[in-house]
Amino acid sequence: MKNTKKLIAISAASITGIVIASFLAVAWILSSNIMHPTFVCSEEHFIYCGDPSQLDLSFEDISIQVGDGHTLSGWYIPAEASDKAVIFIHGHGADRHEGMRWFKAVHQAGFNILAFDLRNQGKSTKSFSTMGYFEKRDVIAALDYLQQKKQIESIGIFGTSMGAATSIMAMVDDSRIAAGVFEAGWANLDDLYSEIIEQHMGLPSYPLLPLTTWMLEQRTGMEMAKLNPEDMLADIAPRPVFIIHCSGDNLIGLSHGERNYAAANKPKEFWKSPCQVHARSWQSDPEYIEQRVTNYFTKYL
Repeated sequence: MKNTKKLIAISAASITGIVIASFLAVAWILSSNIMHPTFVCSEEHFIYCGDPSQLDLSFEDISIQVGDGHTLSGWYIPAEASDKAVIFIHGHGADRHEGMRWFKAVHQAGFNILAFDLRNQGKSTKSFSTMGYFEKRDVIAALDYLQQKKQIESIGIFGTSMGAATSIMAMVDDSRIAAGVFEAGWANLDDLYSEIIEQHMGLPSYPLLPLTTWMLEQRTGMEMAKLNPEDMLADIAPRPVFIIHCSGDNLIGLSHGERNYAAANKPKEFWKSPCQVHARSWQSDPEYIEQRVTNYFTKYL
């Protein structure tokens, strides 16, 4: 009898150990995937995978130095006799091509364009991604570049997905950004990761989410609690914000866009795009949304 109880105890301990080890392994994999995303340009999503000459736009290949040592690779597209510019910030596991579908309309509206690869993505310095926590510094460096190298004073920003969160954080901290368009951004990163773990992976968010968060923070130095745009958006006013979100977004649900819009103070705009795939508002109605975005920047820059 004693031997039987001992065997049961050993088996229970072994099973518990296996379960804990499994959660730790999955958390490590998840944190690694967040830190080191893969990317292949898809014309289905990005529409354009070449350079701005594909849109008959003249451009410069540029490099931007960030204060913490990173070098960012990008494009500068000049607009004749214009002292206004829009910066495009791409999402996680993407690069500067994500903004290209918007370039033609924004340039024709009279704006210079700056698009670059965030750290650890595209052709920029390789390190690790932090969901906007350190990438915010890249946006600040881009603002410095526009002012110091191009003498641009009136600056707007267009961020997609992680780029939306990154742009919101930069806009809160730096008043040089006069207007922001934020497409397909999350409201709260913990909530998003919980949804992804449960709905897309079919796993329990507890204890997997806290384990993944802990690993990310230990491995990168980021602070997850500071990556929630809905906690910051109100501080942008009286500068305007424009929230865009697919009604059927299959990665970051519409509720995140609605929460971000509710959190922002006026002036603010919101477009619930009839798209069903993450960050594809342009594809749903290019003519309509190009007009809205360019009118918005023309009004506020």
